[in-house]
Amino acid sequence: MSYVDEVLERVKAKNASEPEFLQAVEEVLDSLRPVIDANEETYRKEALLERLTEPDRQFKFRVPWVDDKGQVQVNTGYRVQFNNAIGPYKGGLRLHPSVNTGIIKFLGFEQIFKNSLTSLPIGGGKGGADFDPKGKSDREVMAFCQSFMTELCKYIGADVDVPAGDIGTGAREIGYMFGQYKKIKSTYEGVLTGKGLTYGGSLARTEATGYGLLYITQELMKCHGESMEGKTVVISGAGNVAIYATQKAQQMGAKVVTCSDSTGWIYDPDGIDVALLKEVKEVKRARLTEYAAARPNAEYHEGRGVWQIKCDIALPCATQNELLIEDAKQLVANGCKAVCEGANMPTTIDATKYLQENGVWFIGGKAANAGGVATSALEMSQNSERLSWTFEEVDSKLQKIMVDIYHNIDDAAKRYGHEGDYVMGANIAGFEKVATAMIAQGVC
Repeated sequence: MSYVDEVLERVKAKNASEPEFLQAVEEVLDSLRPVIDANEETYRKEALLERLTEPDRQFKFRVPWVDDKGQVQVNTGYRVQFNNAIGPYKGGLRLHPSVNTGIIKFLGFEQIFKNSLTSLPIGGGKGGADFDPKGKSDREVMAFCQSFMTELCKYIGADVDVPAGDIGTGAREIGYMFGQYKKIKSTYEGVLTGKGLTYGGSLARTEATGYGLLYITQELMKCHGESMEGKTVVISGAGNVAIYATQKAQQMGAKVVTCSDSTGWIYDPDGIDVALLKEVKEVKRARLTEYAAARPNAEYHEGRGVWQIKCDIALPCATQNELLIEDAKQLVANGCKAVCEGANMPTTIDATKYLQENGVWFIGGKAANAGGVATSALEMSQNSERLSWTFEEVDSKLQKIMVDIYHNIDDAAKRYGHEGDYVMGANIAGFEKVATAMIAQGVC
């Protein structure tokens, strides 16, 4: 049995109740077979894959808080510090009812390679809680965030572990958490990214993941003799990533015709109105029915279905496992040329393989949505230097990082005889840097 298969067998036996984590590990290790087989003796002796798939440490803790009715509520908080071979742990805090140990581990494992791809010195981690900020008052969100940080602050620091935002964790939540950290620790440091601009945040951070997704998509199209101009794009999601991916795509001359949330989706043949979408989702925090009500040609549909719309480019920007094999078949049948992931692992393994086998250019989330964490790392740099860069400076650095990521994953795939397999290229390019650092640092 090969080293990869041995490790996969152990991981599956040990983590049988964590399907998302197993899916991520299987996808990564399968695509790493060429580089692992070429170095099997060294990696086996170093137990490299066993160390890579086992987090450095995991924390699970109680988060009690009081709601507006005076009732005590209790949630569960999580932080997984997965690997710091190339820098401090770095990864977002997800606040969503679906959060559990397996999801946090899958996200933290993916973060190792995503962070490595940015070329910046940051390791992989992730955290969050099964708390839902939707429908909560500002005071309730503050009460939760303060309680959450009271425990989390024991394990993080500017040179140890630097969390950021994620689903459910925006500027409001980061602000409350930062205030509590500062109060408890009596220190002012860049322990969180995604902060407000008045207290250490970075310009372009809000836009970064969506903009970065389009920068790498544009480079992909360019290197295949195509442009974004005149292309029809379908996007899922209506959160931060989806909104700014839509904005940047339309700035590049493409037309984005869909968006979605947890209850339904919009098809707007005239092109998504970004200002209206921001008003509905960021200001009113309302459902997409309000978008449809304000746009006479827009159609609102319950459930899921954005992938049935004919398009040139598909950008899944909502959540994990949202693009299924049936969706992949529909995209191929409709002539879709490229799929680039704005969310973390939004495409199932069988759907990914189907797209690749049918000639669709596919870039996974490790590479395609790395713009957010890259700009978070740029925020860390600004905090360390006590400087604030202009929007243009940050955006320029982001664009270069994403273009470099494309060429690095393209080169890695070519080196191992799999030209055009950007999933394999991303995993190899991210892995090689981390593996080299782990071996250099000894058994630790």
